[in-house]
Amino acid sequence: MARRSAGTPVARQAGGASVPRQPARGPGTRQGAGPAGKRADMVTIADVARHAGVAVSTVSYVLSGKRAISASTRERVLSSVRVLGYHPNAGARALASRRANVIALVLPLRSGMHLPVLMQFATAVVTTARRFDHDVLLMTADEGPTGLRRIAASAMVDGIVLMDVEMHDVRVPLLRDLERPSVLIGFPAEPAGLTCVDLDFYRAGQVCVEHLAGLGHRRIALLGAPAVVYDRDTGFAHRTRAGFVEAAARYGVEAVAQPCEENFEAVHRELAGLLERHPDLSGLVVHNEAAVGQVLAALPLLGRRVPTDVSVLAICPDEVADRANPALTSVLIPAEEVGRQAVTLLMRKLAGEPVPDATLLDPRLTVRASTAPPPAVLGTGPTTTGGSARV
Repeated sequence: MARRSAGTPVARQAGGASVPRQPARGPGTRQGAGPAGKRADMVTIADVARHAGVAVSTVSYVLSGKRAISASTRERVLSSVRVLGYHPNAGARALASRRANVIALVLPLRSGMHLPVLMQFATAVVTTARRFDHDVLLMTADEGPTGLRRIAASAMVDGIVLMDVEMHDVRVPLLRDLERPSVLIGFPAEPAGLTCVDLDFYRAGQVCVEHLAGLGHRRIALLGAPAVVYDRDTGFAHRTRAGFVEAAARYGVEAVAQPCEENFEAVHRELAGLLERHPDLSGLVVHNEAAVGQVLAALPLLGRRVPTDVSVLAICPDEVADRANPALTSVLIPAEEVGRQAVTLLMRKLAGEPVPDATLLDPRLTVRASTAPPPAVLGTGPTTTGGSARV
């Protein structure tokens, strides 16, 4: 222990014992060092009270704002907080406010998912949550309802953002019953009683067909997500395919829609089969970010130039479309906007504000260098009869 100098003031405790008061730290004190060399993350509210020469309850009132404290005392307390580098304990703060200031992002990492795009959604959720002074608990295990029950019962989080939503998602009935508010990035088949936000993938599929049909293409194909994504009944994949098929029939365009794996060999095989069965195929829609580059690499090997022989349009983030050669005409997957809206909706629910049940973002088409009129039908527009679509 440090020896007390002759000039150190003394305070009397009950029982007559004398203890030195903590002298105020001078301007040379290293900020955040803590008392007696204690690490800043170990500094307690009692340390702050001793440093400021006030009661622990006074420090608590200054930090919480629950009681009026004189300006001079408040400034003294806040100065001690800064000097010692004190941060209120998150658990204690949660007990006092009944809020954890944490939200859960339930993002099960499953096969057929494209990690770079998923991380765009996750980053948007995290950065938006911080603007609301919330941290994010990332849950990547595919635990279904069991995982949701666990985090809801633990009081670890204030609310839940759920991703990779399936058409008949087994987690959905539980979300309707949980006391914790939730927002889904994606739509199940029956979204009643839920708060959902996503790109309007049905409309995105339609927009792709409308663009190609407007250029005069009469036979087109959709290369969708890997088969396992459709087998899981994932909502966005089914809705894109449904919109694609509907618009093709409406515009009289011959169309086929099929899953597509992500590796080059599988993409080459799929394209070779398509072109053998449909040699007049002139337009491709790719809804599989991991396969976009493989499609562009395989087509020249099969004797097809982009866009001279085959137009290629993708549903993907802008950076994927911009980096491609040629640059891809695309419908944007607005990961940042979807993530931002999901967290904003959740914060409004936590505040007791009304929110819309469904938020669908309109698809945005950007025309780049990969689409053009087909070689055999230059300048003709779409018709509305005589087409068919196969899935």
